[in-house]
This record gives sequence, C-alpha cells and structure tokens, in this order.
Amino acid sequence: MLTDWEMCLRLLLAALLGSLIGLERERLLWAAGLRTHMLVCVGSGLLMLVSSFGFQDALAMPNTVLDPSRVAAQVVTGIGFLGAGSILLRGEVIRGLTTAASLWTVAAIGLSVGGGLYVLSIAATAIILVILIAIKPMERMYRNKVQVHVLKLTAPSQAISLKNINKIMGNRSSKVKQFIVEKGSRDETDSVTIVLTRTSGGQAKEILEQLLKIEGVHDDSAS
Repeated sequence: MLTDWEMCLRLLLAALLGSLIGLERERLLWAAGLRTHMLVCVGSGLLMLVSSFGFQDALAMPNTVLDPSRVAAQVVTGIGFLGAGSILLRGEVIRGLTTAASLWTVAAIGLSVGGGLYVLSIAATAIILVILIAIKPMERMYRNKVQVHVLKLTAPSQAISLKNINKIMGNRSSKVKQFIVEKGSRDETDSVTIVLTRTSGGQAKEILEQLLKIEGVHDDSAS
C-alpha cells in the first residue's frame, strides 16, 4: 500500500506530463489546451489510484468479489465524450481530431502514472510530443505534394487544348487529372477547367502564369 505522499507525487507527475502535451495544443490556440490536458491526466491518474488501492478494505472482507480494474477501464470510454467535443466540422473540413487523440493519449498517460509505470509514462509523453511537433512539418509537406488545384480559365475558342497544355507542362502533364472545355455564352470563347493533382501551390501558380501568357486567356477562378 502506498503512502498518501507517494500517491500525491504520482498526481503531480501526471499533471506535469499532461502539461507538456497541453502546452503544444495551447500554442495552437485550441480550446482543449493546457488546463484541459492537465485535468484529464490528473483525473485519469486519480481514477487509477482509486482503482488500485481504493477497494483494499472491501476486498479483505469475506465473500466479496470485486474487479477494481473496471474503474480504470471506464476512463478509456469516458474520455471519448470529451474528445468528441473538441472535433469541429467547418464546411467540408473536420478539425480537432489531433486534439481529441491527444486527450485520449493523455488519459492513458495518467492511468500509467497512477499505476506506477513512470518510465513508460515519460517515454509515452516524449513520443507524443515528437508526433505533435516534429511530424507536423513532414505531414504538411506530404499534403502539399498530393494537393489538388483547380484552374478555371476563359479563353478564345480552341486556344487551350491538351496539346498545348502538354507542351507547356512537359513531364508534369501527368498531373492533369481533368481537362474540361465548355462553350461560353459566345461561340468564340471557351470556359476551361483544369484539375491538377499532386501539385504544390507554387507549381499550380507557375502553370497558371504560363497559361495566361496565351493571348486572350484570362483567369476565371475568382468568379
């Protein structure tokens, strides 16, 4: 049986580890920031301590069968409701999944601290911080490579064709996913839509600038 001071130290360690991950979320101004992560971690640690040591007297009584681990198991389910509250749908974009996942992992850290697995808790905190901080630039670079850009142009009839697009883009012409030509309100103009895949913003801008050099071609993306 742990002393009260040892249990308090576990809760303090849980608060410290939770704050490290919470600071990263706070830096990005998410609602679930420093205090939320600290509270989740400390609360999970407290429930783990209650689960481990709170039923010692009851277990010592005759004809008593209890499973204290069920208290800690409910943390995994319960934290899902808090994580769901951090997920937002803005238009067609879902935001907050990473914060929800960080809350879930912070709860796991709190449980491991409450269970006395200090090395595992510190190692998990370090790994989570690497994922949240160091992996993000790599993720952004990858998304830029696979990003889809749509170019909408107004051009004189027959001014833009697959042939001159292939000539302009060269070996990058394979990035053209769709090429759509529609007759405009006047027979002498075309509305051209070009969908590019695996193209960064800079590459799409460069391709657009080259297309605009064709006489009579105008950018219609803003309309």
